[in-house]
Amino acid sequence: MGIATINPATGETVKTFQPLTDEELNRKLDRADRTFKQYRRTMMVQRSKWLRAAADILERDRAKFGEIMTLEMGKPIKSAISEVDKCALVCRYYADNASEFLADIPVQTDASFSYVSYHPLGAVLAVMPWNFPFWQVFRFAAPALMAGNVGLLKHASNVPQCALAIEEIFTEAGFPSGAFQTLLIGASQVAKVVADDRVCAATLTGSEYAGMSLAECAGKHLKKTVLELGGSDPFIVMGSANLEAAVSTAVTARMLNSGQSCIAAKRFIVHESIAEEFQKRLLAKFKNLTLGDPMSEDTDIGPLATPGIREELHEQVAACKDKGAKVLIGGELPDRPGNFYPPTIIADIPPGTPAYDQEFFGPVALLFRVESIDDAIALANSVPYGLGASAWTAVAAEQQQFINELEAGAVFINGLVKSDPRLPFGGIKKSGYGRELGVQGIQEFVNIKTIWIGH
Repeated sequence: MGIATINPATGETVKTFQPLTDEELNRKLDRADRTFKQYRRTMMVQRSKWLRAAADILERDRAKFGEIMTLEMGKPIKSAISEVDKCALVCRYYADNASEFLADIPVQTDASFSYVSYHPLGAVLAVMPWNFPFWQVFRFAAPALMAGNVGLLKHASNVPQCALAIEEIFTEAGFPSGAFQTLLIGASQVAKVVADDRVCAATLTGSEYAGMSLAECAGKHLKKTVLELGGSDPFIVMGSANLEAAVSTAVTARMLNSGQSCIAAKRFIVHESIAEEFQKRLLAKFKNLTLGDPMSEDTDIGPLATPGIREELHEQVAACKDKGAKVLIGGELPDRPGNFYPPTIIADIPPGTPAYDQEFFGPVALLFRVESIDDAIALANSVPYGLGASAWTAVAAEQQQFINELEAGAVFINGLVKSDPRLPFGGIKKSGYGRELGVQGIQEFVNIKTIWIGH
């Protein structure tokens, strides 16, 4: 796919962009390298001032940035504007807390004075996805810039206007030219950037394949990476759960971003004692969801980002159906322009279908029934992913068992799995490694330096 804005609601190509030539790319890498040598010396209070200014710009132009996101990847406009607000939140969070997170830590040794100190690494490449085109970038950029690093953004090829707008935000906020640059390049050029001596580390949010490719390239050059990859998150509901709260949250958890979220709940694992009622209520709520124009405030579900994503999702649904699964609602391609896919629920799913080992990236809920908490945990852990998990129960012992035994980077009890600037975010198994956000996120791309001063 070329670098272009293609409206997913209509299929119209709005604008195309030429990728950087090798010469243009080299100049940007040079600028990043030169900028870092000076930017690393800036005071933390100055970086905080610039980052707060970026938050002000995001809040000032939230409607404009929201419309760019909706145009390029089809996110319902309400969600897009909320995403802009969340980006402002993460900027303010690190502007307020980075000094504390990176403060020297005295350690008593045989030295006159010894301590641990945090120092920036240099230029960090961020390979980012289209599904949260602002949030994914800002949750990398805010801590990276506060730590004294400079950022290079290789964004998804279908959101180039988002990528350029983000660079403009940091420029307008006052960051030095070269502190954050967008690289309009194709996937084939990423390896060259990772290998370049002027780039010290890389982070990627995306598919399992993309993560393996980046990690392999970075490994050859001994460069640090953080990967946030796919997920097939379980949403477990036990018999003691508040059923109405669980069902309402289940709808939000599955339909967030039209179902295109790595931490969206995808597999709904329900205890047999309440499974029938849960299914009945979930189906009723799915029937009330509005599929339509993502620019409308009344729309719950917009189009999927690309035709390929819709095609893959429909093939997964068809494969489950062919092997005996029951489609309770949806599962058919709408007769309308755009990449729309209806809210879909699949139940009575036999083993050996894609529902047991693949990620469904769209508005499709997979329903499973279990007889015990042990069965629920075994099914939840059976996939190759381990990003997030939501478990609903009023029993304290069950809550603790879920916390201890669910294989995930985050476990939410009686709540929606979500990213929060105050908490570390990331996964295990094929969902990746490393953490973003929280104190752990800002410490991923720093040199943790030991200082020892003799008598």
